[in-house]
Amino acid sequence: MPPRWNIPPVTRILIGALIVQSVLSAAVRYRQWSAHSEIVVEWLTLIPQLSLFYPWTFVTSTLVENNIFTLSIAGLTLYHGGRYLERAWSSRELAKFLLVVSLVPNTLTFLALVSLFTFTRNERWTLTTIAGTIPLQISFLVAFSQLVPAHTVTLFRGVFSLRVPRFPLLYLGLVTVLSLTPLLTSASLFLAIFGFITSWTYLRFYKTVFPDLDSSQPTSMRGDASETFAFAEFFPGPIKPLVAAFSDQVFNFLVAMRICTPFSQADVSAASGNNFLQRNAPGGVRAEAERRRALALKALDQRLHAATAAPRTPPQAATQPRGSAVPTQQQPTTQTAMTSQPSTLLGETNYNPDHDSSDKGES
Repeated sequence: MPPRWNIPPVTRILIGALIVQSVLSAAVRYRQWSAHSEIVVEWLTLIPQLSLFYPWTFVTSTLVENNIFTLSIAGLTLYHGGRYLERAWSSRELAKFLLVVSLVPNTLTFLALVSLFTFTRNERWTLTTIAGTIPLQISFLVAFSQLVPAHTVTLFRGVFSLRVPRFPLLYLGLVTVLSLTPLLTSASLFLAIFGFITSWTYLRFYKTVFPDLDSSQPTSMRGDASETFAFAEFFPGPIKPLVAAFSDQVFNFLVAMRICTPFSQADVSAASGNNFLQRNAPGGVRAEAERRRALALKALDQRLHAATAAPRTPPQAATQPRGSAVPTQQQPTTQTAMTSQPSTLLGETNYNPDHDSSDKGES
């Protein structure tokens, strides 16, 4: 199998389960199809009125799509997003993340539909099918916002440019529109909202992160106290202060209820200093690794230029003994590339946090 199809184990299981369960659900619905009734598979998808005797559906329903369009989108999302995050976090951390962002949004959506039935007495709410990878898709977008908060996606040759933390909100708008069509059920918007909140809460306060080997921080900590991953950062500039004020009030309430624990000054310092990383992340210690890579690339470029310019040196330089010249010229350069701590070379990579342009666009 070619290397580009090398899929990590958890992602492979995820895609396999999605295909098997979706095909099985389609086969059951096709076999029992009737023009006068809507076919549901209560032992595979979550239906508030029918699935209480099948508790596993609170998890399995996430990997069931009801049409070929959403199945194709889900397959591509799980392939690219799952493969990236599994290599960035490890298989164990990805499995824990997937379990949380599947079980919690499905449970909250279940309770929301039951509450709507209680207030409206409309039985349609309790017969709504809760299924699909929507919680996983928006959770992947939130995770990317944490890993690469400064990246900007540019499409159509610069006509459309959007920072990564804006994508979850854009996805919410898209789900809202599609939930009005037959492609998505009325439960889809609840799944998207609860998936967004659940994934951010887990990554912000509970996920285990690990320190840079060069730092003096403790062996591990939980959550991400960095300002770039604050809840208000997902919203446009004009409404950031309102969202920040509201989220602060909610957080203070959760702290008073002892549901959340406030970050210590050490946590904030560690997060702002980028001393912690996602284990096995591509490129290493997030921004720090990108800076080191930039330095190594610059050192390599200097060596290549020096090698190219070598024939232009005066003839007397060629009479020097080569056996002593090579080690004394190349070894310090290599050592410098591996040990120096750059401070301003980040702009030479694709990881450039364009603070000026982003601030102007949001203000």
